[in-house]
Amino acid sequence: MTKTIWFGTVSFLTLFCIGILVTNFHNEKLDENNYTNIDSNKKPITFRIRTTLKSGNYNDKYIVDVLKIDNTSVSGKALLNVSRDSINKVLKVDNIYITSEDFQPIVSTINPYQFNYRSYLEKQYVFKQLYVNPERLFRVSENKHTIFGYADLARETINSKLKTYNFKPDVLAIINALILGQRQDLSKDLYDNYTDAGAVHILAVSGLHVALILLILNFLLTPLKRFKYGKALTIILLVILMWIFAIIAGLSASVTRAVTMFSIIAIGMHLKRPTNIYNTLAISIFVLLLFKPLFLFDVGFQLSYLAVVAIVAIQPRLVKLWQPKNFILSKVWDYFTVGIAAQFGVVPISLFYFHQFPGLFFVANIIIIPFLGFILGIGILVIILALCNALPKFLVDGFSFIISGMNDLMRWLSNQESFLFKDISFNGWQVITAYLFAIAFVQLAIHKNYKWLKLTLVSVLLFQSVNIYTKYNNSNNTLTLFHKSRYTVIGQKTNNRLDVFTDLDSLNQFSNLKDFTIGNTITEINQHKTPAFIHTKNSTIIIIDSLGVYNLKILKPDYVILTQSPRINMSRLIDSIKPKQIIADGSNYKSYVARWKASCLKQKIPFHYTGEKGAFVID
Repeated sequence: MTKTIWFGTVSFLTLFCIGILVTNFHNEKLDENNYTNIDSNKKPITFRIRTTLKSGNYNDKYIVDVLKIDNTSVSGKALLNVSRDSINKVLKVDNIYITSEDFQPIVSTINPYQFNYRSYLEKQYVFKQLYVNPERLFRVSENKHTIFGYADLARETINSKLKTYNFKPDVLAIINALILGQRQDLSKDLYDNYTDAGAVHILAVSGLHVALILLILNFLLTPLKRFKYGKALTIILLVILMWIFAIIAGLSASVTRAVTMFSIIAIGMHLKRPTNIYNTLAISIFVLLLFKPLFLFDVGFQLSYLAVVAIVAIQPRLVKLWQPKNFILSKVWDYFTVGIAAQFGVVPISLFYFHQFPGLFFVANIIIIPFLGFILGIGILVIILALCNALPKFLVDGFSFIISGMNDLMRWLSNQESFLFKDISFNGWQVITAYLFAIAFVQLAIHKNYKWLKLTLVSVLLFQSVNIYTKYNNSNNTLTLFHKSRYTVIGQKTNNRLDVFTDLDSLNQFSNLKDFTIGNTITEINQHKTPAFIHTKNSTIIIIDSLGVYNLKILKPDYVILTQSPRINMSRLIDSIKPKQIIADGSNYKSYVARWKASCLKQKIPFHYTGEKGAFVID
């Protein structure tokens, strides 16, 4: 049969069209019953708690299903922020509440290179938010209505039993993360330790955990295979038990992906039919994206698949480079090559999202991963015995010792700062060209021919070209007025140097500055007091603070920056200075900003408030 490109072309176009159709089908904003398409001024709003999120500094956070607006039944998800106080109680999943508060828009990025929380939530079909004080919430029902409620009840029951055995908070938090897929109780320091050690994937229930659970379940169900229909029953039980685990673990993108893939593997394994791991991965991706198309943009989803593909493609070849006869050395080499192969798959995209590389990642993986199956097995046994009120003290002490030891190891590794490379700037084009190089290099190692040598060299040239262009693009000089509530922060960028004019005591008080410096490859930062004037190549900027002094006779500034709520007559200021534009930052009272905005509109002068329009940039 003659090979042509038409089958591949038609298949690609078909899948592309299916993708568009499925994405639009799942777009909840197109549903006329979605709450975003209903008059949100109507009251009250009835909603059901769907998921508990990690609390912020001032609010407990939840994802809720909106059920009614007034008496109109609606659908859709929203973000609920409940003010924290000393007697705040955590809202239970599936509880139904009523409030008379209004929906608020979710704020997009207001400073350059800032994490776009609104975009992140929109990819989970969460479009608006509610800010509510606890006394403004009225509970309607405590009954369980959904699988999320029953899963939360199961996790709550498990935790209530475990707490009676006096596990330390950090140990209990790790049990919840490792086995129950809940990371809300992890302290920031503990989570950062695992991240800096390169072992944060251990805390996310994903392919590694599900594979180990599949092996454990398969071993426990072995006796069933002796019966007449034992093989079919084993397949059914394996799939059902894995999906029950996925539901209890919260059906996150990583666990859903893993359980889907290993369900397919389990079926193929027991039917004894030959399976291709790449086909299995492709089928699981296709099935998942049919039901959750925006999983494609989930960071965990991307990292999981890239790591698995890299391990499958690279590890078998790496492990052949050295075959030690010593059993222990052989196992250490196996796990080391798995870690190296996985890094080939995830380093570029990890640098893009997290801007750091843990140099000791292989140490954490060599020490922890061989024992992770044992830890998971003991953890499951601990939970089962705790539920039966039969957990012996020696097992509590032993398991606590293991988890505490693992936490101490992560803390020690994270403290080796000379091996932790942070604040690495890496953009989208660098990610693409880095993957092109990785693919070409692996193929060159496999085939060792002139064709792949040429493609590898071309990929190196492309990567270097992107680096040169990025460096050139970042060499421009700009002045940026950032938004910072109650403070003034102005950054003047000159090539790779940033001069920051601010009334902050320390630049550490402004977290968005770090994102800006990484995005612009800043290598030098200097802090200064806020001056009265700033000069750029093409513009002069006057800064009017709370003193309200702006009497100018010689200089005619192009821009006026208002800070610290100066008491000025806006019309008089415009008549005397005649600026191109007036800008107000986050240090001003909102009532003053509203009055200035109205005056500028009347005088037909452009007005920019950083709290509404984000940071203001002058080239």
